[in-house]
Amino acid sequence: MRAQATEFLRALRRHRESGAGAGASGPGAGGPGRTAPPADDVDAVRALRRAARRISGTLHTFQPLLDASWAEEMRPELAWLSGTLALEHAYASRLERLLQALHRLSGSSAFPAPRPVGRTTTATTTTATTATVPTGVPAPARPASPDRGSLTVGAAKAGALLDRQLTLARTRAHSTALQALGSSRFHAVADKVALLASEVPLRVTARPNRGATAPETTPCDLRPLAAAAEERLADAVTALPLVAAGSPYNAQALVHGLSPDPAPHPQDAPWHQVRLLLRLHRYALEALAGADAADAGDPGDVVDVRLLAAGEALDRHRDASEAAAAAAQAARTPRIAPGTAYALGVLHADQRHEVEAARYAFQHSWRKEPIRLP
Repeated sequence: MRAQATEFLRALRRHRESGAGAGASGPGAGGPGRTAPPADDVDAVRALRRAARRISGTLHTFQPLLDASWAEEMRPELAWLSGTLALEHAYASRLERLLQALHRLSGSSAFPAPRPVGRTTTATTTTATTATVPTGVPAPARPASPDRGSLTVGAAKAGALLDRQLTLARTRAHSTALQALGSSRFHAVADKVALLASEVPLRVTARPNRGATAPETTPCDLRPLAAAAEERLADAVTALPLVAAGSPYNAQALVHGLSPDPAPHPQDAPWHQVRLLLRLHRYALEALAGADAADAGDPGDVVDVRLLAAGEALDRHRDASEAAAAAAQAARTPRIAPGTAYALGVLHADQRHEVEAARYAFQHSWRKEPIRLP
């Protein structure tokens, strides 16, 4: 936790040195003539989000060993910070994913150019309701087949509609992130993380005796809590329909995805929960590896390739699920052309196919024997 707190403070210093912390902390920071934030600032915000997420996950797993009032107060603040900073990147990645899928499905290049991920300029705000067409893009090697004719007609308009909606959402998320980084709430979180970098607030019963010498002190045992996190993950995976996910094409699940209900897909929630539990399990293993390395004097860590592959599959599952929901939401826009609605429906079905492919990849990697590489 001290290492992640130090990484948080290092990223915060990089963010301030880049100039965004001083000149772009207010809602009106995107004034005329402002240039895009430098790459260092984008990387700093990403590092802030990653460190906050890891500290929050560690607090969740090892909370019984920590000061109760401090942990209960710290966890929601870190979750708020990491969630706020993740929205802009999520909207940008979702737009890029959907536009690429439309291009692949229709065989046409007449789609809005996706905004660069992690960067927002003034033009993003002023052109949130306009669609741009990339220039200089070569034509496809072969024209679209006749079967794609009706899809190609509405694909460009569907791409423009998605561009308007997701770019507007991304612009608002960017403004929200800037306001959050300049708020007193964020500075209070940063102050607590600064204290965490020097001392972890353990429970009184978990602290060593004040008069005890160094050889007599007993460190906290992290293994029972880490084992509990692994058991929660195993129970959640057992509840998943891995038999249905054993086929790369699950027609039964896709039929459920055609429901007109605007609520989140009912089958996705357990998979999202497994993704969060898998992340907590990985963080617990990293904490154990760090403690063992510190005891052995070895700074190296161990990477579980099986967990990494399973986590990547669940990340793709989350991205495809949210992209399908965005396509369905765009299809509910009033007074859109039938061709546009048709293209969005095909796009929604395509992303639900990606969801099923990600589930297949997860069960395929999860059932393999664990392989650990130094």
